[in-house]
Amino acid sequence: MIIYNSATRQREEFVPNNPDIVKMYTCGPTVYHFAHIGNLRSYIMEDILEKYLRFAGYNVKRVMNITDVGHLTSDADEGEDKMLKGARRENKTVMDIARFYTEAFFSDCRKLNIKRPDVVEPATACIDEYIKIIEKLMDTGFAYFSGGNVYFDTSKMEKYYIFNDFNADDLAEGVREGVEADSNKRNKNDFVLWFTKSKFEDQALKWDSPWGVGYPGWHIECSGISMKHLGEDLDIHCGGIDNAFPHHTNEIAQSEAYLGHKWCNYWMHVLHLNTNSGKMSKSSGEFLTVSLLEEKGYDPLAYRLFCLQSHYRKSLVFSWENLDNAVVTFNKLIGKIAALKPENGEYDAAAFDALRAKFSAALDNDLNTSLAVTAIYDVLKAKTTDTTKLAALAEFDKVLSLNLIEKAAAKREADAKAKAAAANVAFAVISEDGEEDKAVEELILARRDAKKAKNFAEADRIRDELKAMGIEVTDIPNGAKWKRV
Repeated sequence: MIIYNSATRQREEFVPNNPDIVKMYTCGPTVYHFAHIGNLRSYIMEDILEKYLRFAGYNVKRVMNITDVGHLTSDADEGEDKMLKGARRENKTVMDIARFYTEAFFSDCRKLNIKRPDVVEPATACIDEYIKIIEKLMDTGFAYFSGGNVYFDTSKMEKYYIFNDFNADDLAEGVREGVEADSNKRNKNDFVLWFTKSKFEDQALKWDSPWGVGYPGWHIECSGISMKHLGEDLDIHCGGIDNAFPHHTNEIAQSEAYLGHKWCNYWMHVLHLNTNSGKMSKSSGEFLTVSLLEEKGYDPLAYRLFCLQSHYRKSLVFSWENLDNAVVTFNKLIGKIAALKPENGEYDAAAFDALRAKFSAALDNDLNTSLAVTAIYDVLKAKTTDTTKLAALAEFDKVLSLNLIEKAAAKREADAKAKAAAANVAFAVISEDGEEDKAVEELILARRDAKKAKNFAEADRIRDELKAMGIEVTDIPNGAKWKRV
């Protein structure tokens, strides 16, 4: 399997530290608001990666954090805590906000068939781990106390900028409009490991520490949670491209300074979902959520397919027209699969293996999901039995998670019911003179049943009987008209 490693900016063969277990960490949400569909693109692609690793035969342990404290409105450690901002917006406690939006996030994940990671850990549950790491960084000179807060000293790192070849002077302060730079820092890219009450008197969540009552910085949380559950080495770390700097850069700095050795071998970053006006965010334009897609009548799995049709290292442009195109593709695909007949022909192991190999080759090529989707069409066009095709599609869907087999079966059943309903449309017996005669109506219905059973002799006999009664019958669509002559 080849993965593009953001840290080396090269395609590399994936080789885990331990062949018995792949250790995978993914940055989770800051649960102060609903996730928008741009956020969820990253989680879809990370889900594909985890499922494909398992599909390829690896055991995987995947850990995700839930940021319920410490993430400020500026990623450069300025501004107010996003969680506190959310609590004020809704007049609730921070923990109420965290619980509500954590459940909302995983509800969206379920709708998108995103597997829940093996370990989900809220940041507030690991305070002791952060303090342990910070104490060692202080003891070894990688951290310093200034103005009531503890900072990581980036000047002590031999190479701080991992994901881009920037010079220190080329990097902006990272302070957003209306937010003052932190004058406590020795270097402009130093970052906070621990805030104390000296800076945020109104912070809702606080803990005792060697440096005073306060709370952890955002970046230290992922290092602490990862080490708690995955140990001192990590195979793959994932996240959106906007996490590369400063968040992931700072994670590497503090983790390797603490451990004294390389921490993570492979970094995977998913590019943005953009609108025609730029990067999708919670503060610009229509706030696009999974719930909004559902309100507009879209199946969330059509959005999943929309994401899979593009490579994760390419920016993807969202528009309703583009999503509509994905819906058309999805429905046609389900229709083609529904046309396959279960138990039609014997299972062909050689054909199945060839189709599976083509699917694996697509995902071995830096998780090329667009080619993996193409492999579905290769199955439909293959010269093999429907039984084999359905087996291959079920196998692929262990990774793609589009509910292909289930949706096709549901369509097959719905089509059968519709056909049966059409065949059993109420048969209208109409008297041209408005007369009611149950005996005549029963004979006409009996003649209909005889014709449906292809018992034409009986149908002719009943017609003759009606004629002898002075009844003339004229067949019409879905019924018959009669009159006395």
